[in-house]
Amino acid sequence: MTQELIDLRNSILAGRYHDALAIVDELEGMSKKAILRQIKSFLKVLLIHLIKNQIEQRLTNSWVASIRNALIEIQDINLKENQKSYYINQNEWGSWLQEEIEAAISDASTEVLNGIYSPFQLAETVDKQQIINEAQKLLQLIYTYQSNELPGIINNSLIQFPGGEDWKLGKR
Repeated sequence: MTQELIDLRNSILAGRYHDALAIVDELEGMSKKAILRQIKSFLKVLLIHLIKNQIEQRLTNSWVASIRNALIEIQDINLKENQKSYYINQNEWGSWLQEEIEAAISDASTEVLNGIYSPFQLAETVDKQQIINEAQKLLQLIYTYQSNELPGIINNSLIQFPGGEDWKLGKR
């Protein structure tokens, strides 16, 4: 990116505004790609913890914190600077989740039940559609609630998941 900024400066100083605009477009594309990569990373974390919950039928404070943090970060990163539009709209999560579920299953295989499943075994065991549906429901919260309300709303939503009531009551 440093070279692009140098080229942009030189283009402006030389009066080559067409070249400068092309560089600006390139920088915008690079920025958007970096933002989407960040969202994708947090999306994978969300999916991994939903997979662990589905297979182990429990929730831990750590898992809830990871789910909550992933959603809060996605909400923050996904909102464009104009504070009115998003990089990924509400109705676009399905394809993102479909793309990320296999990677999440592979990564979750090292954690689910202390790694007893290979990625292949876990892929056969997980109900992918259920995970995607749960993720979509949770992702809808980021469009409905303000950032200061979101942690409590997520906590209340997770009570409905397997092991959620035990988690709420502090049972192990």
